[in-house]
Amino acid sequence: MAGIYIHIPFCKQKCHYCNFYSTVSLKYRNEFYNALIREIESRIDYLVTEEVNTIYFGGGTPSMLSIQELSNIIKALYNTYNVANDVEITLEANPDDLTKEKIYDIKKHTSVNRLSIGIQSFFDDDLVYLNRVHNSDEAQKSIEAALVAGFDNITIDLIYGIPTLTDKKWRENLVRFFDYGIPHLSSYSLTVEEKTALDVLIKKQKLANINEEQSISHYKILIEETDKKNFVHYEISNFALEGSYSKHNSIYWLGGHYMGLGPSAHSYNGIARQWNVMSVKRYCEEANPVNIIEEKEVLTVDQVYNEYILTSLRTSWGCDIEHISNVFGNKYYSHFLKNIDKVIKENKVTCTGNIYTLTSMGKLFADGISSSLFYGL
Repeated sequence: MAGIYIHIPFCKQKCHYCNFYSTVSLKYRNEFYNALIREIESRIDYLVTEEVNTIYFGGGTPSMLSIQELSNIIKALYNTYNVANDVEITLEANPDDLTKEKIYDIKKHTSVNRLSIGIQSFFDDDLVYLNRVHNSDEAQKSIEAALVAGFDNITIDLIYGIPTLTDKKWRENLVRFFDYGIPHLSSYSLTVEEKTALDVLIKKQKLANINEEQSISHYKILIEETDKKNFVHYEISNFALEGSYSKHNSIYWLGGHYMGLGPSAHSYNGIARQWNVMSVKRYCEEANPVNIIEEKEVLTVDQVYNEYILTSLRTSWGCDIEHISNVFGNKYYSHFLKNIDKVIKENKVTCTGNIYTLTSMGKLFADGISSSLFYGL
């Protein structure tokens, strides 16, 4: 499987917690569209003959694209690449953009077949803390409009660990999600990334800081409630009914190949990783698309092994010791077995046959467990 990611960098306003590349300036709004089409056409050889199984519009706020722009970008992708008949095309969207008319037009005039709606919370005080553009009423109406328009492949984002979010409110957020009958949920713990507005405001004591115990409590509630509804916890932050997993994100977790288009977008072809310039201005003004690549890194065996450990342990598919032996060799196989025993004894990892997976407790320490198994660091 191979995927294409398109980064749309524009936002109406910047969320306090966001550390993705985005801009509220629309100075290069029109130029961006033309530059993106140029890049699409210039990258024809990147995925070679691989079939494109997923297309993902992320950002930023991709729902700020006009219907015509969205449709034309998808057509350019179809004209340039070998797109599968059953391709999954996901559009990230903010609730305030998803009016009934906009959703109807997306459904009727584009090939988008999956919506990822950034709800984050159904409570206004949480949304204010996060500096989201939309309010609770818009959050609910956007979901209802998407369902009425005929979208059945929908995922929403919910954030937990917000200081204004009590356990009771968090349970209510989950109840509302389940009541809509949506098949997929992405749920993330609020984290304070350096140099974000949230980081600055907390340091200035203008916003309450995150409480780790509160976040852990919310996570346990999340595991408990999704399990009751038979949602598969197939990746640390992702839950879905059987058959409704995100195909695009699964490419990342399973080590597949993907091409990133747009400023700051990353690409990986199994040999090297590269990423585009983190500047709309440079991206739009560069006539030669080759020059928008900021950096390219050919991965060492150690790096590929470490990435396999990091991504596989995040999933329900787990880490396959036979894969380590066959692909990386005895040195890495022995290293893994030597270091995994400790976390198994701590009940953070379990083993079934050749497959090692995190336990519910282990998922709270995923990054630390992975780093303890890395080689060469």
